[in-house]
Amino acid sequence: MSLISILVPAYNEEENVRACYQRIAAVLDGLPGDEAEIIFTDNHSTDRTFAILSEIAAEDPRLRVFRFSRNVGYQNSVMYAYKAARGDCAIQLDADLQDPPELIPQMLDLWRQGNQVVYGIRKKLPDGPVIAALRRGFYWFIDRISPDDLPRNVGEFRLTDRVILDQIRKSGDRSPYMRGMISAMGFSQVGFDYDRAARTAGESKFPLKAMISLAVDGMVNHSLVPLRLASTVSLFAGLITFLVLLGYLVGKLLFGQEWPPGFATLAILLLMSMTLNAMFLGILGEYIGRIFMQTKNLNAPIVEATLNVEADVTEPAAAIRFPMAR
Repeated sequence: MSLISILVPAYNEEENVRACYQRIAAVLDGLPGDEAEIIFTDNHSTDRTFAILSEIAAEDPRLRVFRFSRNVGYQNSVMYAYKAARGDCAIQLDADLQDPPELIPQMLDLWRQGNQVVYGIRKKLPDGPVIAALRRGFYWFIDRISPDDLPRNVGEFRLTDRVILDQIRKSGDRSPYMRGMISAMGFSQVGFDYDRAARTAGESKFPLKAMISLAVDGMVNHSLVPLRLASTVSLFAGLITFLVLLGYLVGKLLFGQEWPPGFATLAILLLMSMTLNAMFLGILGEYIGRIFMQTKNLNAPIVEATLNVEADVTEPAAAIRFPMAR
C-alpha cells in the first residue's frame, strides 16, 4: 500500500476547484489499494476559492489546504506543496483541469515500474498558434543552452518519487524553476504523451508576462550561457574596435591619409558601447538579483491559514508560519 500525494496550486479558481477535487477524488476512489492526500496551495486568492476548499475539507479529511498571506508566485506555491507532501510519491496538476486527473493510474503504473519521475509530454496545446510556437521554441532553446537534460514540451504535470521529494525539501531556492530542478536531479525519468485540454472554466492566471518571467527563471537557473554570451560579445566588440583603430593608424602613419572629422562614427560607436554595457549589466543584474533574493530569503511563503493540517508534523522546510494558521 502506498500513500499518494496530489498537489494542486490554485489562484482565483472558484469556478474550477470543486470540479477539480471531484475528478481527483473519483480517480483516487478507484485505487482501493492505496491511500491518498490532496494538497491545495491557495496563492492568496481574492475570490471564493478558499471558502469552497473549506467546505470540501470539512467533508473529506484527505484534503489539506495551505493558504498564503500573499501571492508568492506559481513556482514558489508549487515548491511549498512538494515540501508539504507526505506521500511515497507526489503528482502535480493544475486546478484548471488542463492536465486530466484520469491519467493518474497510468503515471502510477510507470512509477511502480521503477521510474522516480514520470512526466507528461504535451502533444497538443490548446493555446493559439503564436503562444504554442513560443512555448515550443522556449522548450527547444532552454534544452539547447542548458547542460542539464531538460525534456522538451513538458510542463508541470508529473509524478515524483519520495527520493525526489526529500531532495526538494532541502532546497531553499527563492526563485525556483521546478520542472528544471526536478529534471536536473537525474534518477530514472520517463515521459508519456498526452493532449493538454482547454480550461474547463475561468480565465488563465498565467498571461504572456508571467510566461516571459518563467522563461527568464529557466534560463538563469539552468544556464551560464547569458553570462558567457556577454563575455563573448564584449571580446568581439573589443576586437572590432582594435581593428578599426589599427586601420586608422596604418592609414595615417604609412599612407599619410588625412581622415575627415568623424563625428558620426564616434557617435555610433559611443551609442553601441552604451547599449552593450546596458544590456550586459542587465544580464549580470538578473544573476545578482537572484543571489540577493537567496541571501535575504525573499518570497518565502507565509502560511496564513491551513485546513486539515497538523502544524508540528507537516511543516515544510524553509517556510514561514503565521500565528493565525489553524
